[in-house]
Formats: sequence, C-alpha cells, structure tokens
Amino acid sequence: MYFDDFRGNEGNSANNNRQNLLSSGWRPFHRDFDWGFFWQILSHDTHELTQKSINLASYYVDALGRRDYTWWANLLNVASDYTRGEFQKFWNYITPEPLSPDNRYKDVLSTETPILQFVSRNSIPIDYVLNRLQEITVLRVLNLLERPDIITQYYSERDFYFPVEKFVSWERIDVVNTVYAYWSKYDIWLQIDPYDRGRRQYTLMAKDMAQLINKATYDLAVMLSGYQSRVGKVHSQFPIRTFPEDIQSFTDTVQQAVLNQNQLAVVVHGEPGTGKTAWTQAIAKEILIPLGYVIFILDHDAVTNFVPPTYLERICIIINEADNLAQNRAYEVAQYNNKTEHILSLLDGTLYQSVIDESGIQSKQRLVVLMTCNTTERLDPAMLRKGRVDLIYEFIQKYV
Repeated sequence: MYFDDFRGNEGNSANNNRQNLLSSGWRPFHRDFDWGFFWQILSHDTHELTQKSINLASYYVDALGRRDYTWWANLLNVASDYTRGEFQKFWNYITPEPLSPDNRYKDVLSTETPILQFVSRNSIPIDYVLNRLQEITVLRVLNLLERPDIITQYYSERDFYFPVEKFVSWERIDVVNTVYAYWSKYDIWLQIDPYDRGRRQYTLMAKDMAQLINKATYDLAVMLSGYQSRVGKVHSQFPIRTFPEDIQSFTDTVQQAVLNQNQLAVVVHGEPGTGKTAWTQAIAKEILIPLGYVIFILDHDAVTNFVPPTYLERICIIINEADNLAQNRAYEVAQYNNKTEHILSLLDGTLYQSVIDESGIQSKQRLVVLMTCNTTERLDPAMLRKGRVDLIYEFIQKYV
C-alpha cells in the first residue's frame, strides 16, 4: 500500500513539474525531419533502419488486424499510447537530436549560486570570497552574452524549449532538470543544474572564453583578510601625479616593465608614512586595472592559503608589510611558519606555472606582485635574488 502511494505521489510530482513548465512558457520540442541526417542513416546504418522500419510496420499491422475488435476500434487502437510511443521512438531515430554541448570544449567555468558561506576547519572565509569571485565572473559573462539562440530542457522523456523572444533573465527560467543554452556568435554553451532550496549550478563551456572573462572581471578587486574578505573595487586616495617626482619616475619604470614582462615582482621599502601602501593602490587603480588585471590584496593569513585562480588571465597580488611575512629563515621566529616559502613560490611561479593546466583556461597567466616593507634587512635573502624580485625602490620622503 505504501509503495503504491509513493508511486502515485511521484507521478503527481512529475505532472505538476510538467504543468509548471508549460505554464511558465516552456513548449514541447518537436524534432524536424532532415534529409541530410536521414541520408546519413540510410547510407551508414541501413540494416538498423530496415529493422526498425519493419518493427514499426508490424506494430501498425498488429493494431489494425485484431479479430476481437471491430474495424473502428482497431483504428482507435492505432492512436493508442503504445503505438504512438513506438512511432515516437522511430521518429527520434531518423531525426537529429536537439543541439547539446560538445564535451571536448577546452574552457569550462562553473559556479554554484547563490554562494553560501560556511565557516569551519575545511571552509574558511577566503574560500568563500574566491567562490564569490567565480560566481560574479560567471554571472557577468552571462550578462555580456545576453539572449541565447536556443534554450532546451529534457524532462519526463520529452524535450522542451523556451522561446528565446520571451527570455528575460536566467533567474526567471524554470529549471526542473538540466537546461542547456547556446550562443552561436561566441560558440559557447551554458548548462544549468538545479539543486535543493532553489540553488543552481551554472557551467559555461567554450573553445575560448578568455575574452569574455577578461571583460567580465574588469575593474574587480579582492581583499583577502580573514573575516573582512570581500570582492569590490580598488579605492585609491592619492593619484600617482601627487607623489614626489622620483616616485613618479620609478612608476614609469614599473609601467614599462608591466607591459614588457609576463611576470613582475616589485618591492618598495621605507619608513612608515612614506606612502608605500598608497602607491600600490594608485598603481593598481591607474595602471593595472586599465590593462585588465584583477587585484588581490592579501593579509598575513591569506598569503598562506592563496593560489591564483587559473581562469584569470592577468593577476596583481599586493602584499603589505612583506618584511613581517617573508622573514629571513635564519632567524628562529621565521622557522615557525611557511609564509616565506609560499611567497617565494608565488615569485617563482611554481604554484601556477610548474604544471600547465590541462583545462587550458588562462594557462599563460600574467602576474604582477607588489610588496611593501619598512626595511629589506629582515627579508629572506632568497627573496631578493635575481629572477624573483625585478625592481626595488626606497621611499624616503614623508607623504602621508
């Protein structure tokens, strides 16, 4: 009795979902006959086509030739669910399926939305912000793409489509099963999978998504600082032109190096109040963001846990008070943490270049690291070796 009730409830749920789809604008998808596709089947799968044709004919003969019913009852039997279902199978065989993503697409970017924040040993606030950045990137890409060419959904053994002229936003699209959308202009697919409590997973698939991601992440900055972590924009209180002339001249050198090198590390040092932190913010705002760099400002804890996101093409990392992080490992205090090794690996590129990302998304990243410190004397000597830090400059004049 319980099993029968369960099946009945399951059937009612399916009917309700199907009714909701139809009432929200979805329409049954009817597969059109295509001579080219049919000729391919006829040429390369003749035996199977013949067998399926004979089987379909036998179903109709059986429906029409039953002796226990009158002729008009047999005609009605031809239109029964069983016979119609067999014809539908045959029609699906001789007609092309609705378009679906090519799983060989190189670039794949996925996010769950909305992102939920969990604080535990396995999930720290930094993870939440990086996931939030990825969510923002995917949603911004969707805004750039605007209306797709097709939107399809398969549910209860039927294909449905949503008329694109009625499309308003993805939040208003009913999703009861996997939804696919396609933009021919960019050759990019979207896959939407429903989760519980109204959450969804959006997955973008394309042969090359770099240009769209660059546009979507323009002017973004991320501060990773424990519970104060957030995604936003860089605020620069002091323009570069307000700094002393020698610093403006050094800024020109930095700008030229950014344009010429894929990887650049800069250390500026000086007494407190000489404008080191304000200068890094001005560099980020006026030089790096216009060039398409996404800015990451890391505090002491974030340095240990940060790995540059592989889907971003240009990244700037700002590390303030680096002399408190990358301390000389000859000192006992520096032997109780691994921040020095982690910063060195960032400068070497070992965290993102030693193994090329097989997915292909932005495997050739451009990285700029800006570090400030009060003195270089406490820095580990390995930090200042050739090939790690490219430019070093001392700020002398009191500025702020």
